[in-house]
Amino acid sequence: MTVLLRRATHRMGGAPAVRRRRDDRRVAWLFIAPVLIGFAVFYLYPTVRGVWWSFTDYSLLGDPAFVGLENYSAVLQDKEFWNSMGVTLSYVLVNVTTQTVLALLLAALMHRLTRSVMLRTTLLLPWLVPNVTVGLVWLWLLDTNLGFVNHLITAMGLPAIGFFTNPALGIPTISIVNTWAFTGYTALLFYAGMLQIPADLYESASLDGAGEWRLFTRITLPLLRPVMALVLVVSLIGSFQIFDTVAITTKGGPVNATRVIYYYIYQQAFTFFHMGYAATMAIVLVIILGVPTAVQLRLLRASESQLA
Repeated sequence: MTVLLRRATHRMGGAPAVRRRRDDRRVAWLFIAPVLIGFAVFYLYPTVRGVWWSFTDYSLLGDPAFVGLENYSAVLQDKEFWNSMGVTLSYVLVNVTTQTVLALLLAALMHRLTRSVMLRTTLLLPWLVPNVTVGLVWLWLLDTNLGFVNHLITAMGLPAIGFFTNPALGIPTISIVNTWAFTGYTALLFYAGMLQIPADLYESASLDGAGEWRLFTRITLPLLRPVMALVLVVSLIGSFQIFDTVAITTKGGPVNATRVIYYYIYQQAFTFFHMGYAATMAIVLVIILGVPTAVQLRLLRASESQLA
């Protein structure tokens, strides 16, 4: 009976189909291989090496010496580390809030008023400018002594404002700079999500007398939940990675008022050559970021959409 079934399967084309599936898998692996190699070389290997360094005393001047959990214990007791985390958190709160609100507003205006390609291109231009260039441009604009903005302020008889030199204004100023740079990109993500919402819903609600605010709060926001979750998670992680603007404008000053966690890790690694300790702080940062990201995705139920 088994022999007859095999012969029947072979006659019906079963064997060639299996062989074809195997060939497809080989082709698929061939196309995926470059990505896997790149991931292994530039992500997996550095991650594994960084985890190993976090358990060692390594200063680039000698071989790593295994110290166990001493680096982790030192990080948890490092006041400068937690101060940098506090500075970073204040930046994240300001940056994510302003960027999300402005991006939602711009996306809603584009969606309901105009769908100009030129406008979308203009919004994306700041995001295309390298972060170092953005930092330099705004440093020249807001410099206390030579900046164009302070030149206008002093021309009106007012005292110059230390946007980057005043400890109270450093983080808000950096937040505004990066909000200017990334809001356009975030707005386009929201806009793309809004385009997926059926126009029939807006037309039906308008016939029932709903205004623009009611359309936005009762239709747009609920159906934009998956995109909102994506944007918030990406913005949260990206904001914690702030480095370029700080390195160009304030270098962590004044009096460490703008020394964010990435800049502190950079100082430990490449200024003081504490590579093992810097790797430990990076691992701790990954763990800290993983918790709110998981909670955020859970609360917003990013995998569900009310469009289904």
